[in-house]
Amino acid sequence: MPAPARSVTSDAAPPLPADDPAIFEMDLRGLRQHWAARTALPAISAETMTGADRRAQALGVPGVRLMEHAGTAVAAAVKALATDLGRWGTGPIVILCGPGNNGGDGYVAARRLALAGASVVVAVVAAEGRPSSQSSAKNWDRVARDSGIVKVHAPVARDVAMFGLGIDKAAVIVDALLGTGVRGALREPIREAVDVIGRGRAAGVPVVAIDTPTAVDLSSGEPSDPAVIADLTVTFHRPKTGLLTRRGARYAGKILVAPIGIPIEADRG
Repeated sequence: MPAPARSVTSDAAPPLPADDPAIFEMDLRGLRQHWAARTALPAISAETMTGADRRAQALGVPGVRLMEHAGTAVAAAVKALATDLGRWGTGPIVILCGPGNNGGDGYVAARRLALAGASVVVAVVAAEGRPSSQSSAKNWDRVARDSGIVKVHAPVARDVAMFGLGIDKAAVIVDALLGTGVRGALREPIREAVDVIGRGRAAGVPVVAIDTPTAVDLSSGEPSDPAVIADLTVTFHRPKTGLLTRRGARYAGKILVAPIGIPIEADRG
């Protein structure tokens, strides 16, 4: 049986995800209760979140550490969802990673899920096989050295389409393609990757989005074309205004808000 959430009071916040192994024994309800203080905070826009993230790093919180907490929270949520639906161990967890920090969160989730006993397949949907950002590159390097994780590089739409032929065999699909900053119609190969995720969901595979479903604006909730429809979105630090709009909520599905270690000083800057 999944472990219940520990009691959390206003003066006793739970440990951050990477320091909290108990989250991998919780079901979705337990995780929601465990991080309830995050969900209760006022919602913020994508721009405000970007500022808080930058100020946290300026205050000495390494970006790679923020990413570790984010990806670990995603991994725990994926395991909880798969277990709740009876899909844990029925197929691979397929993680589609884009070129930026959203993909970096996906690499952390891949590693943590593999440590939890999952079969994991990572598709790098980007022209380059190794990310350019420092935090994402570090986490890609750790995944690349893990012989237990299957890696596929899909730099063009045709490669993504070929990869997606067996997407219906996945236990869960994780959308780690794009976070904030999407404007207008999606370009390839990300567009094809979004279509692959859609085909998987249509075949009954649940989809977990990291921070926001790809191509859904975190500030307004408005989607680009096409956009991922998720069953569960794990967002970070505080709720996002876009995911709480009627349209954004339709794309986000259920929402978990996880702490990642942004200090109060950064949040108030």
